[in-house]
Amino acid sequence: MTMVAALQMASGPQVQANLMEAARLIKEAAGRGAKLMVLPETFAMMGVHETDRVTIAEPYGSGPIQSFISQQAKKYGVWIVGGTIPIQSGNPARPFAASILYDAEGKAAARYDKIHLFDVTLSESEEIYTESDTTTPGHTPVIVDTPFGKLGMSVCYDLRFPELYRRLSEKGAQILLIPSAFTDVTGKAHWEPLLRARAIENLCYVIAPGQGGYHVNGRTTYGHSMIVDYWGRVRGERDKGAGVVLAELDLEALEQTRKTFPVLSHRCPSENRR
Repeated sequence: MTMVAALQMASGPQVQANLMEAARLIKEAAGRGAKLMVLPETFAMMGVHETDRVTIAEPYGSGPIQSFISQQAKKYGVWIVGGTIPIQSGNPARPFAASILYDAEGKAAARYDKIHLFDVTLSESEEIYTESDTTTPGHTPVIVDTPFGKLGMSVCYDLRFPELYRRLSEKGAQILLIPSAFTDVTGKAHWEPLLRARAIENLCYVIAPGQGGYHVNGRTTYGHSMIVDYWGRVRGERDKGAGVVLAELDLEALEQTRKTFPVLSHRCPSENRR
């Protein structure tokens, strides 16, 4: 059994203030026994303008945001996922949205660049998002072995693309990480059903921290950070505001369920699909 944590925030435009809040939540989660914790998407900055994230982009392997997560992981001897961090790409105006996993020694153990970018218009609220204007997409699914099991990494809008999670589960993922910043409109409609679906169809645990509250840029995020088990049961949830969601993961029970309910082995091979 491993205690894990989803850390919910309501980040603003000031990086230092956000990092202080993240440090508070990390300390709380570590004090309550969490060994793996996941911060939400854009935890270090929810800017007034989308272009603000470009100004804090860091080269991979150095910079204040990466150093902060590394130091916190080492300080508490825990594994931490920095939800998303703007990491420089070949285009100065469009950094990657990188989710970086740090081990208990503070070393970067894995990096996933968000593949699916949020370019949508929400007719209900008349909100328009063009994430691709300020973000370079990634292309490669990432799975990583850890002391807690095999982690499949993803971010927010990826949640709507089940084929990504099929690829992760085919590679052996047991725990799906989904740091997010769902809008209030889409969150109310789809957040919980999508999380539970990804857990059920892949017989995986899901750790899904979100942004949850009102932001200086006028945006309201849905919150409802959750940890969902492989049977689709919500093991922990927080509705709004900063806080910690904790749950214990039992991989022995997960693997036993996969043996007695072998839906994953019943999938048709990709080459035989029509």
